[in-house]
Amino acid sequence: MTLRIGNASGFYGDRFDAMREMLTGGDLDVLTGDYLAELTMLILGRDRLKDPGAGYARTFPRQLEDCLGLAHERGVKIVTNAGGLNPAGLADAVRHLADRLGIPVRVAHVEGDDLTAAHPGSLAAHAYLGGFGIAACLRAGADVVVTGRVTDAALVTGPAAAHFGWQETDHDRLAGAVVAGHVLECGAQATGGNYAFFRDGDVRRPGFPLAELHEDGSCVITKHPGTGGFVDVGTVTAQLLYETAGARYAGPDVTARLDTVRLAQDGPDRVRIEGVRGEAPPPTLKVGLNGLGGFRNEVVFVLTGLDIEAKAALVREQMEPALGKAADVRWELVRTDRPDAPSEETASALLRLVVRDPDQETVGRALSGAAVELALASYPGFHVLAPPEKGSPYGVFEDVYVPHGAVDHVAVLHDGRRVSVPPAPDTAVLDEVPEPPLPEPLPPGPARRAPLGLVAGARSGDKGGNANVGVWARTDDAWRWLVHALTTDRFQELIPESRPLNVTRHVLPNLRALNFVVEGILGAGVADRHRFDPQAKALGEWLRSRHLDIPEALL
Repeated sequence: MTLRIGNASGFYGDRFDAMREMLTGGDLDVLTGDYLAELTMLILGRDRLKDPGAGYARTFPRQLEDCLGLAHERGVKIVTNAGGLNPAGLADAVRHLADRLGIPVRVAHVEGDDLTAAHPGSLAAHAYLGGFGIAACLRAGADVVVTGRVTDAALVTGPAAAHFGWQETDHDRLAGAVVAGHVLECGAQATGGNYAFFRDGDVRRPGFPLAELHEDGSCVITKHPGTGGFVDVGTVTAQLLYETAGARYAGPDVTARLDTVRLAQDGPDRVRIEGVRGEAPPPTLKVGLNGLGGFRNEVVFVLTGLDIEAKAALVREQMEPALGKAADVRWELVRTDRPDAPSEETASALLRLVVRDPDQETVGRALSGAAVELALASYPGFHVLAPPEKGSPYGVFEDVYVPHGAVDHVAVLHDGRRVSVPPAPDTAVLDEVPEPPLPEPLPPGPARRAPLGLVAGARSGDKGGNANVGVWARTDDAWRWLVHALTTDRFQELIPESRPLNVTRHVLPNLRALNFVVEGILGAGVADRHRFDPQAKALGEWLRSRHLDIPEALL
C-alpha cells in the first residue's frame, strides 16, 4: 500500500501554477503546500496589525479558485500550513470559496500554536506543532486541512499517520515520513532547483517533487513524468542537508536519525530512502518569536574608475556627522571593479551603507538628507544605486522552548467538533551523537590547487541567526579526502567571517556529507538583514569557490 504525497509550494510566493501542475500531471493522494518561513511569520504579523482578519497566505485561496474542483474530482486531499497566523480565517475563506463554486468539500483546521499572548512584545510567537492534529482531521474525513505553524515535515507525517494508522510510538515509521517531508518541503529544491551540479540536467523549469510513501516509513522521491528538472541521489542529499545540523533531527513527533538514512537510485528520477531510525521527541517544543527590532535604511554609493579606496574614504568622512546618533552603522566596500574595464559597470565598485536605530527619524530624514546633499559635493562620478528612503522597519527572530503541555494542540474538524491532540507519550532529552569512525584517508599523491566545488557539492541555509552549510562528496574516494581535509579549522580558514564565531562540524557518513553550523553569522535572523546574503543561501557556493590542495586523482 503506497501513499503518494506531492508538494506544490516551498514558500509564500512560489510558482503559482504548481498546484494545477501537480493535480493534472499524475496520480496523487495528498497535495501539500508549505508557505511559512521565519520571515513569512513576520510579514503575516504585520498584515494582521493592519487587518485582524488577515494573517494567512492570500495566494492560497486564489490558487484554489482554479484547482479545488480538480482536487475534488481526483480525490486528492489538500494539506497546507498557509493558515499562518489565522488558520481558522483561512479555513472559513476556503469554505466560502467552495460554497460559491458549488464544490462539496469538508474543511478542517489545526490550531493551538499561537503563543503570542504569553510572550509580550512579540509580534508573533508560534510553537512548531507536529502532524497528529492533521491526522485527526483527515481521519474524520476532511478534504482540506489548514494549519498554522507546524513543522514543515508535519505536512507529510500527518497524512501518513492517518493513512497507515501509525501511533505516536511508531518512531521509525514517523522518522521515515519526517525525512520524506523534509525532502519535499522546499519544492523544486529536490528536483534540481538551487543545485550545486545544476548542469547535470535541464533545470530551467524544474517540476515539483512527490514521495511514494510506504507503511514501513520508507519512500521513493520522484516527480511527475514530463516535468522539468531531475531527481537523483545528489539532489535528495542536498535537500536533506538543507537547514539541518547533526545526526539528530528533532521535531514534536519524533527525532529522526539522519545518520541512518540510506539513499539509492531506483531508476530515472527515482531515489529510494530507507533505513531511517527514529527516537522519542525532545520534551520541549520550539517556539519562534518574531518582533520588530527597529528601523533601517540603506544607501549604495557607486565608485567608478581610479582611486576607489580614496573615494570611499572621502564619502565615509562626509557622511560621518549625520550618522553619529545611529545605534548601528555598517560600511562595506564591494570591489566589483576591474582595471581598464570594457564597460562602466565593470569599472565600478559598490560602497554599501546600512544604518539601524530604534528611531525611524534617525535613519530616515537625517540619513537621506546627508546623502542627497553630497550629490554635487563629493567624489568624482558621485551617484547611488537608488535614493535613500524614509527608513523601514526590520524584524528580529528568536527561538525559545516550552514544555509540550504549554500548548493546546487542537484539531477543529469539518463539522466543528474540537479534538484535543495529546503531546507525545514518550520524550527523550537530546544528546550529541559521538562522531562516527572516519574512513581511511586517500594515499599520498600529487595535488593541485583548485576550487572545492570541483569535487564536492554544498547547500546552505538559515535557522534564526545561525547558518548551516552542508557539503557532500559524490564518490567514495572524494569522501575519504573530504572528511579529512575539510575540518572545522579549514572551514574557518576558507570562510573568514566565521572565524570569530562558534562553528560545529557534524559527520554523516551514509550521505558522504559534512554539515557545518555557524552560530550567529546572521545576527537576529533573516529579517534583521545582518549581512549581504541574509539567509546564507549562497554561503555554500562561496565555500565551493574557495581553493585548496585537491588530489589530482579526484580532478
